[in-house]
This record gives sequence, C-alpha cells and structure tokens, in this order.
Amino acid sequence: MGSNTFSVYGYSFTLTGNCEYALQGLIEDFSFFADKTQTARGPLRHIDIELAEGEPDYESLPVCDASVYTPRNVVYHHQGRRIIDFGGRGLAILDAKESRFRSISQDPHLVYEATYLFLLSQIGQVLDSQGLHRLHALAMSHRGHAILVLLPMGGGKSTLAASLLKHSRLSILSDDSPLIDRAGNAFAFPLRLGVLKGHEHEIPEEHRRVVNRMEFGPKFLMNYSCFADRVVDRAKPGLLLLGRRTLAREGRVETASYTAAMRDLVPGMIVGMGLFQGLEYLLERSTREIAGKTGLGWSRLRNAHTLVRRSTTFLFHMGRDPESNAQVIMDLADRLLRGQEEPL
Repeated sequence: MGSNTFSVYGYSFTLTGNCEYALQGLIEDFSFFADKTQTARGPLRHIDIELAEGEPDYESLPVCDASVYTPRNVVYHHQGRRIIDFGGRGLAILDAKESRFRSISQDPHLVYEATYLFLLSQIGQVLDSQGLHRLHALAMSHRGHAILVLLPMGGGKSTLAASLLKHSRLSILSDDSPLIDRAGNAFAFPLRLGVLKGHEHEIPEEHRRVVNRMEFGPKFLMNYSCFADRVVDRAKPGLLLLGRRTLAREGRVETASYTAAMRDLVPGMIVGMGLFQGLEYLLERSTREIAGKTGLGWSRLRNAHTLVRRSTTFLFHMGRDPESNAQVIMDLADRLLRGQEEPL
C-alpha cells in the first residue's frame, strides 16, 4: 500500500488506503504541499490518515452515549477516540493519542468529503496556534502584492478567480482561504476551484471532476493541476476589496474606510464565517479549550488590523458580468500596484 505525505506550514499528514477516488482527490487537492519544505511557525504535528472504501463495522465499536449531535453526524468520545457517525453511511475515527484518522464508507464521495473537511479543520487549528489565520476571501497576487476580495459563501469567489486567471499578469494564492500573518502578508493555500453548474465545460476535461457533497449536492471542481503554474507562495499587503453583489452589468469600486474593512473582517477572519470549522468544535474536549478561543480572537483581530492598515481598501460593487468584474480589478491593480516585485 503506497503512501503520500504533505506538509502544510508545520502540519503534516500521510495518506494511505484503498479508496482510490478519495485518495486521488486529496492528492490532487493538496499537491501544492507535497514534498514541500516549509518553515514551521510552531511545533510540528503529524497524523496518519487511512481512506477505506467498505462497509463500516459498527459491531466493533464501543457502547457509549453520543456527546454531540448535528444534522449531518453524531459524535462519540471513548477512551481518547472520537467517533463520528455519518447517519449509518460511514464512520470517521480519530485516535489523537496515536495520531491516526480513519474514514470508511461504501460511498467514496463520503470518504473524500469527510477527510477533506477534517483536514481543513485540523490544519486551521494548527495555523491558528502559530498566528497564521485563515481569511475567507479570494486571494490573487500582482507584482508581489496581494489582491484580496471578501465575499460571503456563494458570493462568486471561484467564478471571479477563473476570470482573473485569464489575465496572465496575475497569480493566485487561494480561491477561498489565504493565510494572513501578523505583518498582514498573505500566504498561499491553493486547493481547488469550485465551478457553477453550467460552466463546467470551461474546464479542460483532464482537469475537471465532480464531488457529491453530503449536504449541498454535486459540485464541479477545477483541479489544482489546471492552475498550478500560476500559484505563488506569498504576497505583501496590497488591495483589500470588500465585495458587494449588484444587479448592474458592470462592476465599480469606491474608497472604503478602516471601519468598513474591519466590519467585513469580523465574519471573514476574526469569527471565521464561511470557513469550515465544524469539526474544530465537534472535537472540543473541555470548557478550558473553548475558553482558550478568547486569545485566538485577539490574535485574529491583531492580524486583521495590520492587514487593513497596510492595504488600500475599496468597496467593490460587483456586476453581473464576471469578465467585467475581472477587468475592474485589473485596472485598479495596474493603477495602484506599480512598484517592482519585491520579496517579503
């Protein structure tokens, strides 16, 4: 049985198993972090992950009461293990002491999604502890400066990213959750691009796949390999665009205040709405751990403040035409980000 190891800013994991769909999907998603040497900002952590396609063995599980209930799953705690039951369709078992996670189901899409969401949750916790916080935004780079577009879930970040990638002068950091450090710099977290139904034909067939999600139905994905040559590791603060959807055909921008920027960053970074954090709370072990989130909030607030202070902020009134929206951003970037590309 082969294995694949990835390192995400200090959090490393190894993938093994017989669920080929989930295995290949996750290898594709995290390709940017394969065999990557990075400087960790805290203690290294590693976990072994097994992706199993088969019938879950419920008879072998301990008899215990559930500790957390959600519409999608039920969580049990027993002797250091966390057992997540996906409505009888599959199981995910985390043994924190042994640093092992196993996802098993006869549905390979469930195995993939359960593991993908687990990794997002765990990586987020490790990065938070290092002072490197996720921002719910599209992140591009132009001449070494970040262009961050804040939009809510379903606001059109991936569609805008696909249009912006048609401009060769732009690079990408992440279509959904770049990482912001204490100096306001943006770090890459590129996984995949979601594509709206009806636009999947715009993705080359060899770079396109579909995943059947547990709650939201099928979603077309553009594989990382399709835009891998356009990804950069990091970018300095540059433009911060507070996205607003409109019914106009073409987009426009206007200067925004510090207060407006911080107001948008409260859900997008300080609280983290739109970023998957479910398992972070499902797997909490004590009220002491929950209380520790207070310090995390201050850390996120500090990074958000620095990001705004070091960026030029605009309200971005997005029109109906994605290409027009992309051109508005390009014109703004060409006008304001004229400096030569410099290292951080």
